[in-house]
Amino acid sequence: MKNIRSMGHIVYYVATSLDGYISGPEGDISGFNGTTESDGIMKYFADLKNFDTVIMGRNTYEFGYKFGLKPGERAYPHMEHLIFSNSLQFKSPENAVKVIRPEIETIKDIKGKKGSDIYLCGGGQFAGWLLDHGMIDQLIIKLNPIILSEGIPLFGPSKRKVSLELIESKTYSHGLQLMHYNIKYE
Repeated sequence: MKNIRSMGHIVYYVATSLDGYISGPEGDISGFNGTTESDGIMKYFADLKNFDTVIMGRNTYEFGYKFGLKPGERAYPHMEHLIFSNSLQFKSPENAVKVIRPEIETIKDIKGKKGSDIYLCGGGQFAGWLLDHGMIDQLIIKLNPIILSEGIPLFGPSKRKVSLELIESKTYSHGLQLMHYNIKYE
């Protein structure tokens, strides 16, 4: 997965249940195939090395606090972090961590800069907002063989209809599947 771009792609690379939830109630991800020894998770970590920028909403960034992330730190040490929020503030963030107002023109500017593809990390609500505005270019699903029945939907409250073109699909241990799609807006 080589992702050097001249005009950017936003890639939503996310774990989901069979019924389309990126977490259960209260942000519970315990049912997802998260063992670092899994070949599918190792593939995910290897793929993350191809991104130099990550975008996310406030809720996704703050979710990292449960795993030891400190306010203003980078969750992915090699990436610039752009956190979209109207309210999040840090006393002294790392230089590569920026809080930005959620505006579509800003997303367009980010996509227009040279660099790697842009990793959209988690956040059904933020992903839904981007989908509604036609800003997500690719979707990589880490499909977990579980049904959650409730939680945070893959694209939050979005009702936008799109078509998906399968680029690649592979099954890994523990029933995890990675499916890579181009998003086609109508």
